[in-house]
Amino acid sequence: MSNTAITVNEKSCVIDDAPDTPLLWVLRDTLGLTGTKYGCGLGLCGACTVHLDGVAVRACQTPLRSVGTKRITTIEGLSSDRSHPIQRAWIAEQVPQCGYCQPGQIMQAASLLAKNPRPSKEEVDEAMSGNICRCATYQRIRRAIQRAAGQKS
Repeated sequence: MSNTAITVNEKSCVIDDAPDTPLLWVLRDTLGLTGTKYGCGLGLCGACTVHLDGVAVRACQTPLRSVGTKRITTIEGLSSDRSHPIQRAWIAEQVPQCGYCQPGQIMQAASLLAKNPRPSKEEVDEAMSGNICRCATYQRIRRAIQRAAGQKS
């Protein structure tokens, strides 16, 4: 174990977990931020997607030691009141069914829109291709992303 200083959702904290602990378990077990979900544990499904300095990463495959000084943002930190354009669009398009994959989907979509505020359908499909939705709400996900892109000025 070692003390590691990290910044999560704009808050500084010191973590006493082993450096090779996956960020997912630091977030869920150590910090109690359970919005980030465990899906496959292999980085293939996207349920554990968080941002490191705004870039979408798979928390299950990101060891604590690799975080360094990068800012971590989880679904809980995207906005405190669901005011982020992607969250508003998700609600308007009634995207979730079971909801399990949605935090990862939203975080991936937010990262896409931060880099590309007006993505084409093809760019949306490519950016979201690594996020699996077992309920197959892919059409609603695409509509929500395009709606959010229209809300951004």
